[in-house]
Amino acid sequence: MGKLEGRIAFVTGAGRGVGRGIALAMAAEGAQIGLVDIAGDAARETAALVEKEGGEAVAFEGDVASRADCASAIEGTVTAFGGLDILVNNAAWTPTPGLRLMEFDDATFGRVLETNLWATFYCMQIAHPHFIERGRGAIINFASGSGTIGNEAQGAYAAAKEGIRGLSRTASREWGPESIRVNIVCPFANSPGMIDWANLDPEGHAAAIQQIPLRRVGDCRDDIGRVCVFLASDDADYVTGQTMWVDGGSGSVR
Repeated sequence: MGKLEGRIAFVTGAGRGVGRGIALAMAAEGAQIGLVDIAGDAARETAALVEKEGGEAVAFEGDVASRADCASAIEGTVTAFGGLDILVNNAAWTPTPGLRLMEFDDATFGRVLETNLWATFYCMQIAHPHFIERGRGAIINFASGSGTIGNEAQGAYAAAKEGIRGLSRTASREWGPESIRVNIVCPFANSPGMIDWANLDPEGHAAAIQQIPLRRVGDCRDDIGRVCVFLASDDADYVTGQTMWVDGGSGSVR
């Protein structure tokens, strides 16, 4: 029996990269998966991969910056599988290449906040009553070293990701008595964004890897996905309000 057998999970930004890796890892442990991505074809491709491996998934096209789209996808998952036990707020966006603070206009800065911080807030609020119905829940939100370090040309993303950490810690305290756990993952993974960085700045990318004690970039499924399985499972039943650095040890120098 898998660690997530009988659980129902909802993963945002599941069309590729880390989101897809999490969906596949959770499905392999028995979870039924609801997926949403702004690229509907990509979400459906992830669902097909889950099903190819013997799992169950439903895919939705939606922009997580829209509360209505978040609600539609979460409610669709509940309708398909009968409830909700796990929420993974992975979807994110930031301009590539990055912008320095004086280069941002209000619309671009706001879009970064909407697709990261606001989207996380929307999905948490929408999922909460479903967790109450089940008597428990596990939320996994995504932050970034861009926020904890304060990377140049990542001001909006850093602000959004640190906002997510604050939101998550508050939720862990407010919702802990309701048996809803909230944790944060800060990954360093071979996502499409990481690949873009390697192509745009190969020297900077290579230098960053040399700062990682394990000297490699994490795999979206085997490294990030399996940690998310742990955080969603009974093995982490006494873990909440924590930031998990899944970055090969590079967080140890922060």
